[in-house]
Amino acid sequence: MSVKRATLKPMIRITDQISIEESELEESFIRASGPGGQHVNKTETAVQLRFNVRRSRSLPNDVALRLMKLAGSRLTLDGDIVLVAQNERSQKRNREEALARLVALIREASVRPVKRRATKPTKASREKRLQGKKLRSGIKGLRQKKPGAE
Repeated sequence: MSVKRATLKPMIRITDQISIEESELEESFIRASGPGGQHVNKTETAVQLRFNVRRSRSLPNDVALRLMKLAGSRLTLDGDIVLVAQNERSQKRNREEALARLVALIREASVRPVKRRATKPTKASREKRLQGKKLRSGIKGLRQKKPGAE
């Protein structure tokens, strides 16, 4: 008797409704600048994380559009978001930092913006405004020369 096992793809949980597959991420390691002495010239600790927003099946369309807008200069013409993490000395910590930044960016894009509702000024605020205008008018009127006062 053979038992079929479902192969689960590793998922990265963003919100309750959104998760992305790890296979959608592409990592490459490059040499980092900054602290590390001679070690920095020999090892590739910086991480370049790529995530293609346009081809992602995990993101709803409205979230993907907001994400592309939020990404700004980090978005390529192909629809890849490129994040580079090189602040840490270890490759593992740089990977975690790049992934955390991507997750934070997607979470920010998943929040629907609240539409502004037009409101009318209250009667009291309109009256207060008119009172202020009358006061200013009176002050400016005092600055004018009286006709025939010369």
